[in-house]
Amino acid sequence: MHFVDAFYTSDDGLKLYARDYRHPDPQAPVVLCLHGLTRNSKDFTQLAAHLARRYRVICPDQRGRGHSARDPKPEQYRPERYVQDMWRLLDSLGIRRVALVGTSLGGLMAMMMAAQDRERIAGAVLNDIGPEIDPAGLARIASYVGKLAPLHTWEQAVTRTAEINGCAFPDFTQADWLAMTANTYRIDDGVPSTDYDPAIAQGVANGSAAPVLWPLFERLAGVSLLSVRGELSDLFSRRTMLQMRERMPGLATVEVPRVGHAPTLDEPQARAAIDVFLGGLQ
Repeated sequence: MHFVDAFYTSDDGLKLYARDYRHPDPQAPVVLCLHGLTRNSKDFTQLAAHLARRYRVICPDQRGRGHSARDPKPEQYRPERYVQDMWRLLDSLGIRRVALVGTSLGGLMAMMMAAQDRERIAGAVLNDIGPEIDPAGLARIASYVGKLAPLHTWEQAVTRTAEINGCAFPDFTQADWLAMTANTYRIDDGVPSTDYDPAIAQGVANGSAAPVLWPLFERLAGVSLLSVRGELSDLFSRRTMLQMRERMPGLATVEVPRVGHAPTLDEPQARAAIDVFLGGLQ
């Protein structure tokens, strides 16, 4: 599926990037896809191609990832800063209203955006994230982000990808690991390196400081939401998802079997739920 490279400048001067899957109908609804901490716009390649038949789909690289510039001030690798960038992106494209699909960190951003300006948010898919983050999952992520030893071959990168993510995707094939590696690594000076600035680790809390965001979630009352959970997730517990549903009876939920943190959203259960959810938005 064809996309346009969209570059724009943040309010603090960084050159940032997004994939823009433009729809032939200029009035088509817009979906903004927000990736996780160490990921980038390529994570949504298959979902975007699927959704682009009905929607204009925009998949940004957050600062420090993919084609977006790395921030010389690592302390700015924070959700609040990323959210500012997203408003800047939408304004630069002349887009007033969007539906959000946010994975992990992207889901936190989606909650923040809906709380800041609900009139601009048609609805949000929160992928494997909620108002409470399991300290065990956060500690696991913090144990490797920005701390990985250098690699020398692409085969080593594939092996490492499988080692880090094997607990979340027990049914992945070698082809799946190759695809995930291609989405998360790039070649620098002939060797593979992660497609993110290692300094993003400065914005990762340790497991003992997992945030509790129920006040933020409760500000979303009346916003259309779909919660997606991986059955094996160590970051987003079933207990938290059920509490979300209790506090927000209109919340739609789906659990993806035999997948941990975070579902790719290419799974049949996730894809079907997203189609129904987006199709029902006003």
